[in-house]
Amino acid sequence: MLANIGIPSLILILIIALIIFGPSKLPELGKAAGSTLHEFKKATNDLMGENEADQKEKKEE
Repeated sequence: MLANIGIPSLILILIIALIIFGPSKLPELGKAAGSTLHEFKKATNDLMGENEADQKEKKEE
């Protein structure tokens, strides 16, 4: 889905975000989005690790 977004579309989205939120809010929004993605990735990795540990446990039995 994101592969269909080209550079001109991305620039347009950034300009609209700048107009809506203003230059002072954009760094805060970027930081919040980054921390949200970091937490999501961490939770996903934790779940995958638990799943792999369960599978290893079943193979040992």
